[in-house]
Amino acid sequence: MENLKCLFNCFPWDLFLFLLGMLLLMWWLLSKLLGDRLKSHASELQDRINFLEGELEACRKSKVSASANLDLGTTAAVVAPVAAFVAASAPVANKKDDLKIVEGIGPKIEELCNNAGIYTFADLAATPAARIKEILDAAGSRFQMHDPTTWPEQSALARDGKWDELKKWQDELNKGKS
Repeated sequence: MENLKCLFNCFPWDLFLFLLGMLLLMWWLLSKLLGDRLKSHASELQDRINFLEGELEACRKSKVSASANLDLGTTAAVVAPVAAFVAASAPVANKKDDLKIVEGIGPKIEELCNNAGIYTFADLAATPAARIKEILDAAGSRFQMHDPTTWPEQSALARDGKWDELKKWQDELNKGKS
C-alpha cells in the first residue's frame, strides 16, 4: 500500500506528462511531414504510370495501324532488304561454355580465361597447359598455385559431350590435379 502512495505522491507526474505531450507532438509533426511527402511521391508515381500506359496504348495503336496498312507484296519488299542488312551487320555471337565445370576452375579463373580469349571447352582443349599456366602466373600469386595440367583433357571430354567419363575422372582428381 505504501508503494502506491509513493507512486502517486513521489512520481514526477508533471515531467511525465510534459514528455508524453512532447512525444505526441513530435509524432504528429513527423506523420504530417512524412505523410505529405509520401503522398506527393505516390502521386508522382501514379502520374508516371498513367503517362507510360498512354504511351503503351499509342504504340499498340500505331502497330495495329501499321500492320493493317501493309499487304503481302510490300511486306516481302520491305522484309528482304531488312533481313539481308541484319544478317550482314549482326556480329557473330560467341558461345560461352561454363568453364567452371572443369575441376580446378572457379569464377575468377574462368574470368582470366575469358580475358585471354578462351571461352569454350574447345578453346580450352586446344590451349596447351603451359599457356594456361602462363595466364595464371601473369594474374598474380593468388593463381600461381593452380595446376592446369588436366584442364585441356577435361575440357576435351566436355567438348565431346562425354559427361559420365568426365565426372568419373573428376571424382578421382583433387582440385584439378591428377
